[in-house]
Amino acid sequence: MTVRLLAFSASTRIASFNRKLIAVGAQAARDAGAEVTLIDLLDYELPLYNGDLEARDGLPDAAARLQQQFAAHHGLLLATPEYNGMFPPLLKNTLDWVSRADASGQSGLRFLEGKVAGLLSASPGALGGLRSLIASRQYLSNLGFLVTPQQQAVGGAHQAFDEGGALTDTRSQAGVEKVAHALVRLARQTQE
Repeated sequence: MTVRLLAFSASTRIASFNRKLIAVGAQAARDAGAEVTLIDLLDYELPLYNGDLEARDGLPDAAARLQQQFAAHHGLLLATPEYNGMFPPLLKNTLDWVSRADASGQSGLRFLEGKVAGLLSASPGALGGLRSLIASRQYLSNLGFLVTPQQQAVGGAHQAFDEGGALTDTRSQAGVEKVAHALVRLARQTQE
C-alpha cells in the first residue's frame, strides 16, 4: 500500500527554519516509501476564523481546498515554530477552518479524524520548539489525529542548516528520519 502524506510548515515566513525543516522531513518520508504532497500555507490564505463571517460567506475556498487535500492523504507531517511556548496562530486558524462544515453540511472533522500525524519543530532556542510540539500533539489529538510518539525538535536552528537547506547535525537528521519512518509505519497500520 502506498502511504500518501500531506506536509506543511506552520510558518509562512520565507526564511523560516520550519520551512527548511519540512522539506527535510518530506524527503525523509519519501525515502521511507511515502508519496508526499508538500504544500505552502501561503497558497491557502484564510481569514481569522469568525463564526459570523462563516455564517455570512460560508466556508472560504482555501479551506475547502485544504479539506480536499486532507481527504486525499492518509496523514500529516507538520513542522511548527514555537511562539511563546505554543504553536503559532496560523496552525490553529488553518485547522479550525478545515474542521468546519463543508458545502454538504457535514463536519470537516471527518477529513482529520483517524489520520496519522508526525511532528517536527525548529527554533533558534535550545529546546528547538519542544513546547510547541507538546501543545501541537494535544491539539491534533483533540481533532482526532493519531500522533506518533516520535517527534523531533531542532534547537539552534539558525545554525542547523547548510546553504542548501540540509541539516548539518547527524543526530537531528536521524531524529527527522525516525519521525518519518514512524509516521509511514503507523499510516500503513491504520490502513490495514
